[in-house]
Amino acid sequence: MLVRGLRVLGQAIKAEPRLFTIGVVGSSVFGLLVIANSYVVGGIIGRVVVPAFNDGSTSTGTLVLIAVIFLGLSVLRVASIFGRRLGAGYMQFRLQARYRRAVTRRYLSLPPSWHQKHATGTLLSNANSDVEAAFVPIAPLPFAVGTIVMIVAAVIALFLTDWVLALVGVTLFPALFGMNVVYSRYMSPRQIKAQQMRAKVSAVAHESFDGALVVKTMGREEDESRRFRVYVDELRDSLIAVGRLRGLFDPLMDSLPSVGTLAVLLLGAWRLQDGAISVAELVTVSFLFTVLAFPVRAIGWVVGELPRSVAGWERVQAVLAADGDLTYGSAVAPGPGPATLRFDKVDFAYGDGPLVLNDVTFTVPPGRTVALVGATGSGKSTIASLAVRLVDPDSGQISLDGVPLPSLTEPALTSASALVPQLPFVFDDTVRGNITLERDGLDDEAAWSALRLAQADGFVTKLPDGLDTAVGERGTSLSGGQRQRLTLARALAGRPRLLVLDDATSAVDPRVEAAILASLRGRDAGASILVVAYRRATIALADEVVYLEQGKVVAAGTHTELLANHEGYAELVTAYEKADAEKVETS
Repeated sequence: MLVRGLRVLGQAIKAEPRLFTIGVVGSSVFGLLVIANSYVVGGIIGRVVVPAFNDGSTSTGTLVLIAVIFLGLSVLRVASIFGRRLGAGYMQFRLQARYRRAVTRRYLSLPPSWHQKHATGTLLSNANSDVEAAFVPIAPLPFAVGTIVMIVAAVIALFLTDWVLALVGVTLFPALFGMNVVYSRYMSPRQIKAQQMRAKVSAVAHESFDGALVVKTMGREEDESRRFRVYVDELRDSLIAVGRLRGLFDPLMDSLPSVGTLAVLLLGAWRLQDGAISVAELVTVSFLFTVLAFPVRAIGWVVGELPRSVAGWERVQAVLAADGDLTYGSAVAPGPGPATLRFDKVDFAYGDGPLVLNDVTFTVPPGRTVALVGATGSGKSTIASLAVRLVDPDSGQISLDGVPLPSLTEPALTSASALVPQLPFVFDDTVRGNITLERDGLDDEAAWSALRLAQADGFVTKLPDGLDTAVGERGTSLSGGQRQRLTLARALAGRPRLLVLDDATSAVDPRVEAAILASLRGRDAGASILVVAYRRATIALADEVVYLEQGKVVAAGTHTELLANHEGYAELVTAYEKADAEKVETS
């Protein structure tokens, strides 16, 4: 653990050498001033105070000189403390900010398949408490390094003063280091467990809060509270175990310097009687042991926090070292105008599971609308994800304008295609912010144009502040259909050449949905549209229908052709129609 912890500290020092140097210089100067202060105190008592008692008086000039010396030392110590804390604090917060950004960037670069395997609460813990824990020892680190400089100087000073008293220091300092090593060995598993439980509590809490609507409507408040309490209690017990060990360790660390001071006084009194040392030297050594107690604790603080630091660092590194990145090429898809999307013998499975798509082949011609139709679990949403390259197929090829998707640059792919998913996500921002996402070239005119295409300009106009209206977290102030139209407008604002709609208008009135699709087909420059559709009216608007069963394309053609010639398709589409009719009747 000590070796792993020192590696973490080494990485931190390598990342911020200038700030670390400032902190260490300030701490080293502080340590040397502590030693100098001990000699000043010893000299004043031996050469001023004791003679004053013997003579019954002292001069005003001597007292002024003593005051000036102490004032000068105090000013220097204040400056050294400022330098130490400035370097350490700035270094710690810069490292935390840097790694929080690094973790977040890594999250954004990893594919959805990786995120699906990790709880959101755990990911939040990685970016927050784990990063913070990794660099907790940075605050006392320069102080600890400066303390080592001080200890070396103190041992030299002790031997120059009296070798017998120096042996006490030689015995004391290894004992302090040894105690820290033992402490680290026992503390390590406790800190690791506590850090793991922090992540677990965060994950459970996030899941409960995110599913608050389900919890409330299903009357599961007490059950969720009990589930949460189990992990909270385990975290509490882990932290108590950490505190219990620290409670035993801290008093022992406090007592060792005091024992050293007592030993120095006993030995010093004996050496003083023999005339081996003077009063000034005894006072210097005793005072030195007294003031060393606090700085030496800094070493304990660093060593004591290493287990927690290692636990946080390794969890952060697990994110930064995660694999599964999608690699991009250097090609740029031809344009402008609607794009051609081609699936050619595509197979796909989630992980080691069974094939979700098997030998899928179809084409979305430029400027045409193709509807994907199939029962639940037939692979429609998977095709939508593959079309915009959220994931790559296991075999086969997907191309845009004849260029394989992996060969495209990332900007080329994201500017040419857009996906509007089943579940709309709205940021806690204004309507304008949700549409433009601060993309270059998207002004209010572009926002209103996208809103009109999405049939959303009507309700946005009626909002209190129009485009400046804040919609709340996840768009809570909007209805489901309004959120869907807002996310559709977001996709349209970028003027994609391929638009993929994954049941993106399910919460919209059928007449509004028909108006949306009609406006999309008739808009300037146009776009090729791949739409996952359930409603018969929506399907009928498509130029071509691709019918899926259990991950395979079993038929393709116009809606009218499939309705007349394919029994499975006809049963499914009419089932959707009947379900919609029943829904209208019951409402």
